Amino acid sequence: MTEQMGRVVCDITISADGYVAGLNQTEEHPFGEDGGDGWGDKLHAWMFDDPDENRAEVEQVAAADAVIMGRNMFGPVRGEWDRQWNGWWGDNPPFHAPVFVLTHHARDPQPMGGGTTYHFVTDGIESALAQARAAAGNGDVVILGGAITINQYLAAGLIDELRLHVVPLTLGAGARLFEGVPPLKLEQVKARAATSVTHVTYRVLA
Repeated sequence: MTEQMGRVVCDITISADGYVAGLNQTEEHPFGEDGGDGWGDKLHAWMFDDPDENRAEVEQVAAADAVIMGRNMFGPVRGEWDRQWNGWWGDNPPFHAPVFVLTHHARDPQPMGGGTTYHFVTDGIESALAQARAAAGNGDVVILGGAITINQYLAAGLIDELRLHVVPLTLGAGARLFEGVPPLKLEQVKARAATSVTHVTYRVLA
C-alpha cells in the first residue's frame, strides 16, 4: 500500500468464541439468537447501554470515508430486489459516506440523508474495494460485515487492520469470524477494556 492510500479496516463486534451473529437471523432478530430481543441484543448492547464509555469506538466507524458491507448485513431481502429495502438505519444512516453493498443482483444507487449513498456492487470484493478506495481518496475504507464478507477480504489479504469489539458471552454457533481464512500474523496495536466489552486493534502483517 502506498503512503497516499488510506487503510482498509475491519470493524466488527464478536462474541468470546468468535461469532458475529447467532443462528436464525431474521428481520425481527437481525443478529440471530443470542438471548437478546432483536435490536437490544446482548452482542451489541455495549453500543447502546454504555454510549459514553464507548463513544470513541463508535465514532471511529462514523469517521470512515467509505464503507463496504455484504448484502446480508444490509438487510433481510434475498434474491432479486422485489422490495424497496434501504437498510436497517432509517432515512439518515449513521455512515455519512458512500456505502458499497456486495450483491449478486444489480440495483441503482440509493441516495439517503446525511451524505450516505448506497452503491450495489455485483462484480466481487476487489471491485467493491476499488470503488470504495476511489470514493475515500486518502481516507480509510471500513468493512463492517458480516462474517462472510470480512472473511473473504481477510483470505484475499486485503485488510490492513482489525478492530474487534469482544463481548463476554459465547454463542456456540452462527456466523463466525476467521472461518475458512488461512492463518494470519497479527500485531496488537492497542486494547482497552470497558464495562461490557474489550476493544482490541490488530495490524494484519504481510
